[in-house]
Amino acid sequence: MDSLTQVVLGGTVAYSVLGNKLGRKSLLIGAVLGTLPDLDVLINFGSEIENFVYHRSFSHSLIIQLLLSPLFAWLLLKMSWAKGVSQRRWTVAIFLILSTHVLLDSFTVYGTQLLWPLLTYPFGISSIFIIDPAYTVPLLISFIALCFVRFKPYAQHINICALIVSSLYLSWSLLAKWHINDKVHQALQNQNIAFTHFESTPTALNTLLWRAVAITEQGHYEIYASVFDVIENIDIDFYPTTNALLTQFETEKPITLLQNFTKGLYGVYQQDEKLIMSDLRMGQESYYVFSFVVAQQRNQQWVTGGYQKLNNRLPLDKLELIFSRITDPSVDLSAKATD
Repeated sequence: MDSLTQVVLGGTVAYSVLGNKLGRKSLLIGAVLGTLPDLDVLINFGSEIENFVYHRSFSHSLIIQLLLSPLFAWLLLKMSWAKGVSQRRWTVAIFLILSTHVLLDSFTVYGTQLLWPLLTYPFGISSIFIIDPAYTVPLLISFIALCFVRFKPYAQHINICALIVSSLYLSWSLLAKWHINDKVHQALQNQNIAFTHFESTPTALNTLLWRAVAITEQGHYEIYASVFDVIENIDIDFYPTTNALLTQFETEKPITLLQNFTKGLYGVYQQDEKLIMSDLRMGQESYYVFSFVVAQQRNQQWVTGGYQKLNNRLPLDKLELIFSRITDPSVDLSAKATD
């Protein structure tokens, strides 16, 4: 999730455990610790592909956080202001702040290696967009309210209510995903479309309009479905890809890393003399957030190397179409219509 969400989530979680001992100071502690796992973005793992794949690995591991929480508690107790809280309580608070960060991240599609190093599988429930105001706003309101003394008599009630509301929204996102998947699978079945890999994700800033990708050997289907759609209104568009070109690079580590991390939900495109590999889970056709040049053509042969990340974000004017499509199935979001 975005940094603001992790700040306010960390603050509200910290206040629920430490607020009666440390008051507003617990908000600051939670805000700092709540952003700590994402500092792994400052680490250069070797290439842009490796930076992409290894983000949310060791720093987002529940195992590592469980081991480090007592150490962080011990270090905090070296400070005089922290001695009013027992080491056990500090340990519990720190682990809850860190673990709620990574568990929330696992609700997005990116992939979070919760069990690193025992298992490097990138867990991703994919039921919430990386930025969603409906989840963040209740926590933000609580965080701000708790900063003011006049709310002190009601502080814990405000805080707990915000955590409950945000958690209920996450529960709704799971229900919405189940509802969308059921309708999309029925739509694909009605058109006799067989696929090898499938994923659905909410579109930007909401959980009402969803985008799904279904992979075949010839390419992939991009699907848009609103929670308000009937099955006949679901948009299904096919886009050919050249994934077979990667068979000659089976031993190239960066490419195999991408294949595994995307869980097979990738597309390969030939543009001029470049071979581009895109993570089909994030973005939309023609505007994928994570696209990498994995090979270039030289003397009629493909040569790997470089692995440059392309800047290919969705233009803001396309965002307006997404919100319009929530209630209007006539809005066309296909690449053919928006290019």
